[in-house]
Amino acid sequence: MNTLFFQVDAFTKQVFSGNSACVVVLERWSDDATLQNIARENAVAETAFLVANQGHYHLRWFTPDIEIDLCGHATLAAGHVVLNHLEPERIAVSFETSSGNLEVQRFEDRYRMDLPNRTPIAADLPKSISESLSAQPLEILKARDFVLVYPHESDEARLMIDRPLFDRITLGPGGV
Repeated sequence: MNTLFFQVDAFTKQVFSGNSACVVVLERWSDDATLQNIARENAVAETAFLVANQGHYHLRWFTPDIEIDLCGHATLAAGHVVLNHLEPERIAVSFETSSGNLEVQRFEDRYRMDLPNRTPIAADLPKSISESLSAQPLEILKARDFVLVYPHESDEARLMIDRPLFDRITLGPGGV
């Protein structure tokens, strides 16, 4: 497979810092297993895959383990690739995603993007998730995903997750 490949560090102007994402430009979609294997081989938090379609792009994101439905830094990385390498005459690019239409706009040497607004509400944490955490949160909220609130930033920094247990929860049949 011959394709364009970029590794972009988002949220920084310094090389080897920020939030790294790979961006792979495809002529057409490959099967999901191939995309997953590419993301696994890239070994960064997220790999963004782009396919051009009549002036805009389809965009999907994969971690080394699963496809996800939204990734801000990888969307900004994809915007950087389109606006600086593929179509540098443009000032904005629109992406069709599983989370809706996302647009990245260039303003001088910066980018602007609005993410979907999903207001969280109070919720209960499923027992299976709770059991995978080394410390329980002070508050639990849920929009699309769970938001766990801890009293101090240091509590979050010390948090340990039983990854084998947690991965079975989120990746197993039926998920959460």
